[in-house]
Amino acid sequence: MLTKKKTLSITIPAGVDHGDKVRLSGEGNDVRGGVSGDLYVIVNVIPNKLFERDGKDLYCEAPITFETAVLGGSIKIPTLESYISLKIPASTQTGKIFRVHGKGATSVHDSSRGDLLCRVVVEAPENLSSEQKEAFKKLSDQTSDKNYPISKSFANAADDFVKS
Repeated sequence: MLTKKKTLSITIPAGVDHGDKVRLSGEGNDVRGGVSGDLYVIVNVIPNKLFERDGKDLYCEAPITFETAVLGGSIKIPTLESYISLKIPASTQTGKIFRVHGKGATSVHDSSRGDLLCRVVVEAPENLSSEQKEAFKKLSDQTSDKNYPISKSFANAADDFVKS
C-alpha cells in the first residue's frame, strides 16, 4: 500500500451543515492501477456565538432595553450578510420570537433560504442614578395588576395550586 500526501482545495457549497459529506470525485484510493475512488470530506461547522442553526432556519437572541419593550421601537440585528432593523411593538415581553423571512441559511439542495428567528430578552437597567431610580419608583406607584396581566395570571394559578 502506497501512501501519498496531496493538498486539495475544496469548494464547500452554500447550505452545507455540520456532519454533511462533500464528495471529491477521483481523489480517493485507487486499486492496483485501476480507477481512483472518491474521497469524502465530512464537514465540521464551528459553533457561532450569535446564531444557532436548525436546517435552513437560524436562531438568535437579542437584548432589548426596558424602554423599547414598554414603548416599542426598533433594534439592529445581524444577518448572515449585514444588519437589518427589526421593529419591536410596544409591550413586547421577554421570549417573544420575531421571524424574518428569507434571512436564514441557504438550502444545499436548491437556492431557497430559511428564516431568521430572533428571540428578544428584556434587559433590566443597571447602575441607575438616584434620579433614575426615583423615576422608576414613580412609575411603579402608578401601575396596577391590569398593567401586568402575566404576573396576575401567574399569581392566580399559584394560589389555585397551593389551595388545592
